Amino acid sequence: MIPTSVKTVLWSYDSSKIDLNKDKKIIVSQVLNLGSEEAISWLFNTYGKREITNIASSIPITAWDKKSLKLWSIALQISPPSKRLTT
Repeated sequence: MIPTSVKTVLWSYDSSKIDLNKDKKIIVSQVLNLGSEEAISWLFNTYGKREITNIASSIPITAWDKKSLKLWSIALQISPPSKRLTT
């Protein structure tokens, strides 16, 4: 089940149709960019640091908020690609 703190950053998606496995790239991207501390904690408990790092490193630079990119590039030691996000 997706908590309210995560649903908040997925406002443009129908939360009843979100699949935690199939839609994890969108979930990780949105939570890392816009999520509260509670949403980020849920994200790491749900997917784990390794999976989040793998996903985050594939999120194109154009899909990142500048401040979020700086934070997560350091925290996860990633260098996102410069191409568009694909689902």
